[in-house]
Amino acid sequence: MSFKQGAESIKEKISVGFLYHTNKTRLKLEPLTGEIGFERSIKDKNIHRPGLALAGYVQLFRYDRVQVCGNTEMRYLSQIDPKHREEMLRTIFKFKVPCLIITNNNEVDELFIQIAREQGVAIFKTPFETTKLVYFLSDFLDDQFAPQTAIHGSFVDVYGIGLLLVGRSGIGKSEIALDLVERGHRLVADDIVMVTRKGEGILMGSGTDLVKHFMEIRGLGLIDVRSMFGIRAIRFQKRVEVVVELMDWDANADYTRTGLDEEGISILDVQVLGIKLPIFPGKNVTVICEVIALNYLLKHYGYDAAKEFAKRLEAVISEKSKQIGERRVDYFEHDFE
Repeated sequence: MSFKQGAESIKEKISVGFLYHTNKTRLKLEPLTGEIGFERSIKDKNIHRPGLALAGYVQLFRYDRVQVCGNTEMRYLSQIDPKHREEMLRTIFKFKVPCLIITNNNEVDELFIQIAREQGVAIFKTPFETTKLVYFLSDFLDDQFAPQTAIHGSFVDVYGIGLLLVGRSGIGKSEIALDLVERGHRLVADDIVMVTRKGEGILMGSGTDLVKHFMEIRGLGLIDVRSMFGIRAIRFQKRVEVVVELMDWDANADYTRTGLDEEGISILDVQVLGIKLPIFPGKNVTVICEVIALNYLLKHYGYDAAKEFAKRLEAVISEKSKQIGERRVDYFEHDFE
């Protein structure tokens, strides 16, 4: 199964300023050094706690990561003598640390802030516990540095299943997506779908900042789905679970008839279900897309119609082989039509 997709891209870096402005409300970040260090780059999605480095062991110090200091680090610094504390802080900040976040609203003395300013390192404080901060910040950084690709198609949430409609230009992807929205389903993106790999086996699809929930309908022009159908008709992101490739009907082509042999498709090295759907004038593709979603749900909960039919067929063949030569006709009671 093949379709058009852009080259895989991975963001190489983000700025400390971007991290702050994007998360200042969610993570309740308070800058202690103003905008100093906002231009520094974060190039690693992982987070580091500099406990050993503060104790003097810097051989394995991952200074290129976002640094997080919790109760352990701050209480250690508060219990050592001022001269030793200054040496430790200067040792830490002589490395090109992107930024440092202090959790649990721990108090930060003026010497700490002064040295950070001298070395151009941004210091933030948050009331969040260390575990909670690391969880939310790791999720944010995972998104920023995750592999991503652009796919030409329409992406719709149908009965909670993410259906990605792909196919040649002009085959009717947007019209089918619009019909699904009119039937109560939710548009995620049209024309350009940005697909991001989260973790090892999850693909998330979303629209671009420019297009969002606008659609281009040939012969009509651009429409705003959110304004026309309301907030219930859209989603900002959804997991990609099924790719439906719309194809022009070819009488000589061989299409799946039973559904016993599922075809997988790889996007960013993640396998998802792929379905080739031949279309022609008069075929109700919208209803078929709904059936695809419902059938996927049934399989998810352990019922596979194709396999169930195959079992019944085998049972009937086995039973018929035992009744060779017998003639048997069953009628409903008192029904002789």
